[in-house]
Amino acid sequence: MLFYIKKKNNLLQVGNYISQYYYHNIIAFYGSMGSGKTTLISYICQCLGSTNLVNSPTFSIVNEYLSNEIGKIYHFDFYRIENEYEIYDLGYEEYFYSKNICLIEWPDKYEHILPINYHKVIINKNGIIRKIKFI
Repeated sequence: MLFYIKKKNNLLQVGNYISQYYYHNIIAFYGSMGSGKTTLISYICQCLGSTNLVNSPTFSIVNEYLSNEIGKIYHFDFYRIENEYEIYDLGYEEYFYSKNICLIEWPDKYEHILPINYHKVIINKNGIIRKIKFI
C-alpha cells in the first residue's frame, strides 16, 4: 500500500491501516531523521488500543506499551546500537518470537537478525510531502 501524506496529523490514517492489515508481528520502519517514524508508531499504538505515551526509545533501546486489545507492544530504536552484540544482550529473540507486535526504528544495519517474514514501512519525506510505503 502506498500513501502520500501532506500533514503530520494525516499519519493517523496510515497508522489505522497498518494496525488493521499487518500479518507479521515485526514491522520495520525505514526513513531519515525527522521523517515521522516515531509519530507513525505512536498512531499505530493508539489504533491498536494502547493509551501509553509513545516516545522514541533511543537511549533505552526498547519501550513496552500495553494494549487492552492485543497485549504488549514493543518499540525498538536501533539508532544508537554500535554492534549487534548489544542486540543479542538485549535478548531480542524473546521479543521477536513472542508473537507480540515489535515496531523497529532504524533496522537498516541489523536486518539480518530480523525474522524472514516481517513488514517494511518506508518513509520518504520531500518537503511537506511524505511518501509512505507499507510492504
